[in-house]
Amino acid sequence: MLLKNRLFTPGPTPLLPAAQTAMASFTMHHRTADFRALYTRVLADMKEFIGTNNDVLVLACSGTGVMEGSVSNLTSPGDKVLVLTAGKFGERWRDLTKAFGCNVEVISVPYGETFSLDLIRQKLSPDVRAVYVQATESSTGARHDIKGIARLVRDSGSDTLLVVDAITGLGTTHFDVDGWGIDVIIGGSQKALMIPPGLAYCAIGERAWKRMETAKNPRYYFDFRKERKAAAKGESSYTPATSLFAALGAALDFIRQMGEGDLVAGRKALIDNAELAAEMTRAGVKALGLKLFTSAPGAALTAIDPPAGVDSSAIVKAFRESFSAVVANGQGDMKGKLFRIAHIGYYDYLDTVGILAALEHVLTSVTGKSVQYGASVRAAQEVFARSLSENVTVEAGAAR
Repeated sequence: MLLKNRLFTPGPTPLLPAAQTAMASFTMHHRTADFRALYTRVLADMKEFIGTNNDVLVLACSGTGVMEGSVSNLTSPGDKVLVLTAGKFGERWRDLTKAFGCNVEVISVPYGETFSLDLIRQKLSPDVRAVYVQATESSTGARHDIKGIARLVRDSGSDTLLVVDAITGLGTTHFDVDGWGIDVIIGGSQKALMIPPGLAYCAIGERAWKRMETAKNPRYYFDFRKERKAAAKGESSYTPATSLFAALGAALDFIRQMGEGDLVAGRKALIDNAELAAEMTRAGVKALGLKLFTSAPGAALTAIDPPAGVDSSAIVKAFRESFSAVVANGQGDMKGKLFRIAHIGYYDYLDTVGILAALEHVLTSVTGKSVQYGASVRAAQEVFARSLSENVTVEAGAAR
């Protein structure tokens, strides 16, 4: 049987063909009027993709680079910060803030769980300079209540900043960045934007820009003020990843087409697509008698407990060897204890049905027990059919 490599990981994700073409054919020098026009257009489009009026920066790095910059630009040694951690990437916030000498207060909950707003309220004191949190914890598939957390931060009456790692959240979750009062929100190119790793971006509000004037931690490459000044001229402070910018422009054009020429509508369609694929996947998984790892699942990926007595590494291996499909194992201490199927970015109905059908064969292989073939696909089909019916009802109502 022909094996076609497919990614079902939460990053990198499948590449948009138009972005691949744009990247392969791009030869423009970055200190030219033509590239400045592209750079300026992409930054403006990124505001619409994120959903903000705040300035947006795009840097040549992974998402962790902008996470680091969101610590170094906004804090001074000894500053008290509140880190919310419920997985591998929450732990990254913890480690970054400690690396820059912050006085770190941690609210930690077990992998797969989310946070009590009451507990956050208790920990929010006037001396907390910033709160760092994930929108979607991609090591567990859990989605956190960013709207609720933002409300608590604002209601605290202090100048506490809210910094959100939405690297797998943007393009899979609806945010009201400005309305909720998110001071910094971070994304990455290799997620919902459907291009390779290498670019990270963030939207930064005025409260955060003001904080940078007094923050004392060292910064050089990740000096956001320097980057903002350069961006106003249509340039980056240092050599940009030019071909990735061409790919990013193509990806944003594709999302605009999803919205029939409206990038904001396209963003909504992209998120709705992820939400539907996630709902189909969850229904299919449950139909096979498997359990979700988290009770607060997001739309970027679905984290799944393996059958009793089965190491999830065997499931990951079987997907790869039988179907050349790459799904993600658990991370850190969770390796072998869960597997993750993503549906972020360039995934569609057929990808979703296909991975569930493959899952049925994989389970038969690793457990040695018979699986009711078609059970997961049928459950997913029913979710899909219901969504079509609901859309028809909505459209009919709008036409009246």
